[in-house]
Amino acid sequence: MRGTPTLVGDQTPRIRSVPPYTRTSGPEVAELAASAGLVLDPWERNFLDDALAEDDDGKWVCFECGIIVSRQNGKGAIFEARILGGLFLFDERLLLYSAHEFKTATEMFLRVKALIDNTDDLRRRVRRIMTANGDEGVELLSGARLRFIARSRGSGRGFSGDLNILDEAFKLGPSEMAALLPTMSARPNPQLYYGSSAGFEDSYQLGSVRARGMAGGDPSLCFVEHSAPDDTLKKLEGKPLAEIKEALADRRLWAMANPALGIRITEDFVAKELRTLPPEEFARERLGVGTYPTEGETWAVIPEEAWRSLADVGSAIVGAPAFAIDVNPERSAAAIAAAGRRPDGRLHVEVIDHRGGTGWVVDRVVELIKRWKPVAVVLDAGGPAGSLVGPLEGAGVKLVIPTARELGQGCGQLYDTVAEQGLRHLDQPPLTAALAGAEKRPLSDAWAWARRGLSVDICPLVAVTEAAWAYQRHSSGDYNVLDSVW
Repeated sequence: MRGTPTLVGDQTPRIRSVPPYTRTSGPEVAELAASAGLVLDPWERNFLDDALAEDDDGKWVCFECGIIVSRQNGKGAIFEARILGGLFLFDERLLLYSAHEFKTATEMFLRVKALIDNTDDLRRRVRRIMTANGDEGVELLSGARLRFIARSRGSGRGFSGDLNILDEAFKLGPSEMAALLPTMSARPNPQLYYGSSAGFEDSYQLGSVRARGMAGGDPSLCFVEHSAPDDTLKKLEGKPLAEIKEALADRRLWAMANPALGIRITEDFVAKELRTLPPEEFARERLGVGTYPTEGETWAVIPEEAWRSLADVGSAIVGAPAFAIDVNPERSAAAIAAAGRRPDGRLHVEVIDHRGGTGWVVDRVVELIKRWKPVAVVLDAGGPAGSLVGPLEGAGVKLVIPTARELGQGCGQLYDTVAEQGLRHLDQPPLTAALAGAEKRPLSDAWAWARRGLSVDICPLVAVTEAAWAYQRHSSGDYNVLDSVW
């Protein structure tokens, strides 16, 4: 007599948002992984196909790639394969894998090391493997490097990574993003991965990425989630515990949220989890039902739809721009932004540079001034960037120092320009993330951007706001920024 058929998890995610594409390097990466003994499941291969889609110029279609799936399903195997591809197929020069906990980063290092050690073709291309505690990594004969780090405010600063993998993204905070995201700004074809199980109320970065994925239409985001419906637990509120447990025992929910069910996760083990865990924890840990920040906590000032409708990746300034400099309160990152006019007369804004720390700012500003001869360089001397006034003026930079009233005017002007569709931007992730998490603070009869108590680094947004204000005030050409250097 035949036994009960094994239930296999759904290989198609419940949520999938991917821009259109016609070609991908996913199959090549899967083949390379298989040659090293890592055979991917169909759902893992499908995600890599989406994430590694290429445009006609051979660039990644998606700058950001996010996947949410419950623990022990095989998310780590996706990252192992992507790392092998970056090292041995794509000639990426620096790859960074980070996790919230050091033990997670160490475990990933050991898994990647084993794949390389056990594959002659890969091992022959390695110059050395560093195994010292806290300095784990791989260096190839080509000079390509792979580093494994535990996230902190300073980790990753100073590295210019082609690939950043941010595992355990439910614990990804603003200071970590400030340290890691700017490292990619100077790379020609960078890619950023978020990997996580279901999020929490304070998972702001993961929640923002997920919200964009659920909304769809993001031209540079690949987002996939294997989970039960968001209202799975909410529909059971007020019911007896036994009835809740019975509803959560629905094998269809298990399969929906766990693509590795019947492959490396057994029904028997999931049943034990259900008996042991409270319903809320079972729903989060096994069914992928998270509790993300509410919609009211994101895009609280400028509506997301309004901002995204103004994206134009081909937009550019004609003539001299205005520059602005800002530093976040933690001093973990700084930003330089530009504003100017497009050929059609609309205002163009963009983040020119956004990196960790502040030591790079003065030299970069002088370099930009010599090249672009801006109509103004603005800095809020009363904010965290005020410490740069002396060094900048010492380098010959004449600064526009706005008053508090003028800062409020700048915020109002930016808001009005967006509402009137008189602005275009480049859809840059640091600026979008800042706007998603930004809030107002009262300023007499106006308002300005709140700086503290936020989940994101808003210095790119503050710099863009001040650059737009400075351009509209000083574009008449009566302002000489750097006589001593020109």
